[in-house]
Amino acid sequence: MGLSSVFDVAASGMNAQSIRLNTTASNLANAQSASSSVDEVYRGRHPVFAALHKSAMGENMNGFADSRSASQGVQVMGIVESDAELQRRYEPNHPEADGEGYVFYPNVNVMEEMTNMISASRAFQVNVETMNAAKSMMQRVLTLGQ
Repeated sequence: MGLSSVFDVAASGMNAQSIRLNTTASNLANAQSASSSVDEVYRGRHPVFAALHKSAMGENMNGFADSRSASQGVQVMGIVESDAELQRRYEPNHPEADGEGYVFYPNVNVMEEMTNMISASRAFQVNVETMNAAKSMMQRVLTLGQ
């Protein structure tokens, strides 16, 4: 892996963590939104990541692809809705209550979402520091010839 590909790997990580932060923010914003039916209530969303791989050595001496692989970055495969159980609360005076007096709330765990937010922001920060370190190394390489 060349030094320039470090930028691509870190950028894909930053993009993935940015999407993770956005979905977490959406979950937190809708954590207390009430609905009168199961079909209309907000469901927590979570991104699904997958590692991208490429051949580390390209082709070997025989012309066959090498079986070893190196990470090329991370890809967001999609965003899935949580299948956790929705919260059903008895609140007969709530304007969104159904005929039986129940209100449905999202399946968002606020503590879990706050933990996800901290984790995503730290992972984003690590990718920024990786880019800065690679930039510093590239600048040092350029000054070797002086």
